[in-house]
Parts: sequence; C-alpha cells; structure tokens
Amino acid sequence: MRTVSSFSAVLLALGVGVGHGQTPTSSTAVTVYKQVGCGCCSIWAEHLRKAGFKVSSMEVPDLNRVKKAYGVPPSVQTCHTALVGDYVVEGHVPLDAIQKLLKDRPKIAGIGVAGMPIGTPGMESGARKDSYDVVAFDKTGATSTYLKK
Repeated sequence: MRTVSSFSAVLLALGVGVGHGQTPTSSTAVTVYKQVGCGCCSIWAEHLRKAGFKVSSMEVPDLNRVKKAYGVPPSVQTCHTALVGDYVVEGHVPLDAIQKLLKDRPKIAGIGVAGMPIGTPGMESGARKDSYDVVAFDKTGATSTYLKK
C-alpha cells in the first residue's frame, strides 16, 4: 500500500492536483482555482477556452491555501491561480505568455501577473491597456521578468 504525505493529503483535500506529462499544446488541460463569485476569473478562463484549452474552474473557500501549496510568491499573488500543464499560472496572464511558456518549457514553477492591470484578459476596459510585467517564479519563490507587456 502506498502512503500519502501530509502535503499530498492537504492537496487532495483541497481538490488540488498536479498535471504531469501533458503535451504543451493549446489542448492542454487548465484548472482554475478562484474565489467564489469572481467574474474576472471566469472571463480569463473563457479566453483560454476560446483558444482551445480544456478549462475547468473550481471555486475554493481558501484560495491562499492553493497559492501556498503551489509556491506562488506573495508579490505575484492575485485573484486566481491556475494549473496549466506542469506550470502554475497566477492572475491575468495573457494567452501569448502561456503559449510561450508551454513552447519553451523553462525550468520554472510558473508565471504570473501581479495585481489586475487594465487591458489584461478578463480586465478589459475599452482601448485602455496598462503596461505590466509577466513574472516568472521558481520553487524557492525567486522572481524575474518573463515578459514586458
């Protein structure tokens, strides 16, 4: 019989799983963890769905536990956390950054967009587009600029 670590048990209790061995294409499975009733998160997920990703959403009562479980640095945390293939994607990350991530397969834990910049997917407001950085982060919480938008 296989034993389950306490960390794994917490993830299972939260309904959190890690994807492995997925093909880095737009048909990659995406799981979005969001707060109950968050509309902008649903709009962001719909952008990915329209691009061909297989998106499922889970409303969770304690999103901070999900962020902590996946090592999202506090400086990057925002309204939703997604698992895209083998990566964590935090916040309103644009489609081109996700496609680049899946194509290049860098040795990082994930990418994110801090805050909720106007003009990002799910945060559209007419023609206005704020500039922002897509930040890469590793398993230690170290961050670096992945893309400038």
